[in-house]
Amino acid sequence: MAVKLMQGNDAIGWGAIAAGCRFYAGYPITPSTEVAEILSRELPKVGGKFIQMEDEIASMAAIIGARVGGLKSMTATSGPGFSLMQENIGYAAMTEIPCVVVNVQRLGPSTGQPTAASQGDVMQARWGTHGDHPIIALSPISVRQSFDLTVKAFDMSEKYRTPVILLADEIVGHMREPVELPDFKTIKIFEHKVIESPATYKAFRNTPDGVPPLAPFGVGYRYHITGLFHDEVGFPTQRLDEIDPWLERLNTKLEKHMDDIALFEEDYQAGAKVAFLSYGASARTARHALKLARAQGKKVDMLTLFTIWPFLEKQVEALGERVDRIIVPEMNLGQLAYEVERMVGRKKVKRVVRANGEMVTPQMVLDAMEG
Repeated sequence: MAVKLMQGNDAIGWGAIAAGCRFYAGYPITPSTEVAEILSRELPKVGGKFIQMEDEIASMAAIIGARVGGLKSMTATSGPGFSLMQENIGYAAMTEIPCVVVNVQRLGPSTGQPTAASQGDVMQARWGTHGDHPIIALSPISVRQSFDLTVKAFDMSEKYRTPVILLADEIVGHMREPVELPDFKTIKIFEHKVIESPATYKAFRNTPDGVPPLAPFGVGYRYHITGLFHDEVGFPTQRLDEIDPWLERLNTKLEKHMDDIALFEEDYQAGAKVAFLSYGASARTARHALKLARAQGKKVDMLTLFTIWPFLEKQVEALGERVDRIIVPEMNLGQLAYEVERMVGRKKVKRVVRANGEMVTPQMVLDAMEG
């Protein structure tokens, strides 16, 4: 495809189409609305369906139902809308229904400033719904990566039968960069293959890889779906010999596939004692600070996280063993820094935070090296 000047939200929309998304349900909300706008125009052209729902609760319910019917599905929202979706995100996790939720983060809490940038939903993405449950959250740092990680989000959602959150932010969502998207025909798309007969099919079977194949309704496979604890065919149960194996599988299935789920970039220098660790738009600031620091002859490592959840414990722990200090820039009051501190200890972590709608600046990161 030709090079186009494109914003991050547009790239997310195109990434969904390239990944095989054929159903979108959502409610307009700044700063994510462009995702809905592009899909309202483009989905019908590829045989897909777009529907504007009455609110974000209904939007989340609709995409779950669409996927049960066999269509890859997505919604997009921000701040308050993401809060409203949490109960049904938990339902999707409990019932292992694949779906993609785009959250273009804005300043909060409450209404905050709808047009201001933030990374304030990091912890909500992991713990926003009640109970213990698996979740994947990916965070792009550029327009092209907004496309690529949207495709990844759909593939991971299908592979591991889990909701996947694309945790973008207003800066990446609205900035424009020249982008050359790949030919969609060259993109390999994961599809569930059910080879067993309808007579023996169990939608929640305990399989060696932790992920039983998902058959859509309407093609001869029958199973029950409930938000209650359930057995291998989905019927509610209170038997511990059925609950415990299922609970173990549900909450460990992502751990078995971390080599595929963990997306990150390392830029390390021999002898460095300081490292920057960041994600999303803040990683762009950190990369600029890295360039300035190295121009001054300073040795600095950098670890950029594209997968936020599950947290990349192994990579962060290894970084903590390499360096004496890890500087974590983020547009909140230190949400991901909590996880870094958990892995390497509080004394090694220096937070560089901002929660007023403005970006962390490169100078703030450089100053943290001296402080």
